[in-house]
Amino acid sequence: MVPVDTLTNATIQHLTLTYGALFFSVVTAIPLAILSLFSKRLSNAVLTLANLLQAIPSFAVVAIVVPLLGIGFTPAVIAIVVRALLPIIKNTYIGLKDIDASAVSSARGLGLTEWQIIRYIRLPHSYPAMFAGMKFAAILANSIAILTAIIGSGGLGSVIFSGLSNLNTDKIIAGSLPTIGIAIFIDVSFTLLERVITPRTHS
Repeated sequence: MVPVDTLTNATIQHLTLTYGALFFSVVTAIPLAILSLFSKRLSNAVLTLANLLQAIPSFAVVAIVVPLLGIGFTPAVIAIVVRALLPIIKNTYIGLKDIDASAVSSARGLGLTEWQIIRYIRLPHSYPAMFAGMKFAAILANSIAILTAIIGSGGLGSVIFSGLSNLNTDKIIAGSLPTIGIAIFIDVSFTLLERVITPRTHS
């Protein structure tokens, strides 16, 4: 059996790692997606880079981080951020871009600036796509947080890998069940949050 305090600490580390990386992914990806609206060159560069990063296997990303940044919690966060950027950038950009041109033209005719159009027209329209991207990124971050235990991030991954190395089924299950629970919570919470925010913005 895994001591309760050990499992609790590992779960807290895992949540901090997952949501910390998700936070940095969101605050990086959304401004990049918005800025990409103003520059075709920037949008091509951002989407190409994001697609390139996404094409790299998760294990390779984690491995590449080690010689560049070492091991520990911070390198693990960076590795997760690299993997979580694409779905947020891509979905947000598509949501912002894919809007009826007549609505944008009407807004300009009313005297709204480009930033006001983004705030009052494009962003509310993009919320479904944006939340889908953030939900996928959060689930991705949750799974990669397990993998980063091999570079010393701690968390539930360390419990799972310890169980695998010793063929200890109790440890494997003890580390896996909270991870599955977190994934389900992420899916449900993002779905509910989208339902709460989207009607308000459209109203």
